[in-house]
Amino acid sequence: MRNSGLISALLAACLAAMPLAGGEGANASSSGQPMPRFASLKSDRVNVRGGPTMDHDVVWVFTRAGLPVEIIAEFENWRRIRDDDGAEGWVYHSMLSPRRTAMVRSKAKDELVPLCDKAEEVCSALAKLQSGVIAAVKSCTGSWCRIEGADFDGFVRQERLWGVYPGEKVN
Repeated sequence: MRNSGLISALLAACLAAMPLAGGEGANASSSGQPMPRFASLKSDRVNVRGGPTMDHDVVWVFTRAGLPVEIIAEFENWRRIRDDDGAEGWVYHSMLSPRRTAMVRSKAKDELVPLCDKAEEVCSALAKLQSGVIAAVKSCTGSWCRIEGADFDGFVRQERLWGVYPGEKVN
């Protein structure tokens, strides 16, 4: 039993280095992908759990495929995500797609966001989009993003989208 102190110290060091659900070290990327990053939901039904195993309770269910979410941590095949309201939980990695989407966000409740024909302040508005509209992100310059939906294709100020970081460039 002379080595019990050494074994205890080694065990404590190993446990401290392991990523724990929601704890320190949970931001280590097990996939090798950058952290944090945006992704989108693959399915119309995605269970969000309280922790990174099937043993954890389902906290809520997303019911909208294509919804952008931010991956903020990884643990094995689980991803801790955050939605546009700031709610966080764990989803299985296969329920996420690397396909970039964004949600239109207006500053005021009933304000419509202009979809421009070009990435410039002075532009022709092709349409006006409601807050909550989801679109595929085609590219971003750091100030403007080209987005596309079923019935539209144009440019929106990057600050009016949730699903891309401020100043982020997307090709």
